[in-house]
Amino acid sequence: MSCRIGVLASGRGSNLQSIIDNVESGFIPAEIVVVISDKPRVFALERAQKHGIEGLYVNPKDFGKREDFDARLVEELRARKVDLVLLAGYMRLITPGFVKAFKDRIMNIHPALLPNFPGLHGQRDALDYGVKISGCTVHFVDDDVDHGPIIVQAAVPVLEDDDEASLSKRILGQEHRIYPLAVKWFCEGKLKVRGRRVEVKGETAGILPSAPRG
Repeated sequence: MSCRIGVLASGRGSNLQSIIDNVESGFIPAEIVVVISDKPRVFALERAQKHGIEGLYVNPKDFGKREDFDARLVEELRARKVDLVLLAGYMRLITPGFVKAFKDRIMNIHPALLPNFPGLHGQRDALDYGVKISGCTVHFVDDDVDHGPIIVQAAVPVLEDDDEASLSKRILGQEHRIYPLAVKWFCEGKLKVRGRRVEVKGETAGILPSAPRG
């Protein structure tokens, strides 16, 4: 049986598209069974519809508490027998109840080399700090923001003439490279979490260099 994936998205869903493409090519042995958004009419839902994937909008304003909203999401994901939950530009914090329901089965990608520069503006914060190397990180989600066990990272050099837009664009290219890779490993049963460490059976993980230009 292939891995059943549910995706949470709040915006245009470029990482969602990367996962869809890699599922359709056979690189990821999985099926995306639902894309859920906390916002209506976002492009991520259009992407899902275009590829014959169920798209679902759940309005947070229909719930009194964050915990109640997340409980509905857990209910929808469990109803579809989801094995792995992917956050793809999902702009809401996940509550502990959600994390517990899918322990070590929720992945996120962050546009910085964690544990440095967590939060909403990883690229901007890296530039402001003056680092020479930035990148992106795929990690399992825990109760803290951008904190869970790291699965794989990719490094991106920071160029002298970079601004936030140019650095973000190059980092995004690496996000589209390593997120599908981490999902593939999960679906092939190659990932094991031991405390803060994620073992990748039979693969070279760690920090991947950016792909060569040209």
